[in-house]
Amino acid sequence: MGQSQQQKQPLYELLHHPDIWRACDNNDKTAIIPTGHDGLDKLLPGGGWPASALNELLLERRGQGELRLLLPALVKLNQNDDDRCLIWVAPPWVPYAPALSAAGIDLARLLIVRAETTEEILWATEQSLRSGNCAAVLSWTASAPVAALRRLQLAASEGGTFGVIFRPVDVLDNPSPAAVRMLLRQTPAGLDIDVLKARGGRPGKVQLSLGAALTREAAGRIRDGV
Repeated sequence: MGQSQQQKQPLYELLHHPDIWRACDNNDKTAIIPTGHDGLDKLLPGGGWPASALNELLLERRGQGELRLLLPALVKLNQNDDDRCLIWVAPPWVPYAPALSAAGIDLARLLIVRAETTEEILWATEQSLRSGNCAAVLSWTASAPVAALRRLQLAASEGGTFGVIFRPVDVLDNPSPAAVRMLLRQTPAGLDIDVLKARGGRPGKVQLSLGAALTREAAGRIRDGV
């Protein structure tokens, strides 16, 4: 059977669909961004966030430490010499610029997109992920159809962009094409992270201390290359 005939077979098309991950692909040299948190790095395949993929964080409520979790990775991406920017789409609050700057974020490369409706948020997120001009795109939305999430995953892959979408825990039972999917719970000790899905890895749990001082220390290690 020639290659052209083979590619017409339904099974071949299914196995090579971009939304399908196969165990035999586990030896792919996927670019990784260290999370800055040793416990989480040990849990994620390759030792960090997948750099060109959509990551989904499910929250019981907003503002429970999700930005502290991501801050070391954002500092790392912001240090690259490619002049790519960080884009936050529809953040629920005004970012505290002094804290971001103190952690090592170049505010001149941080853009905030104000979007109101779900359609606007998803459109801006998809365009930013695909543009190739963004090192990271963070997006907050209460709802997103599975088809839209697939487009975001594909856009992140095509644009070589680290994508993060924040959604409420209410959608826990809904399917998601994100490469990494986590449930975050704030505790008195910090943050409980339940890795529900990690492409190429297994589910697992880890507890992180995410106090302001520890977060600055983790970001500093990333910034200084320690």
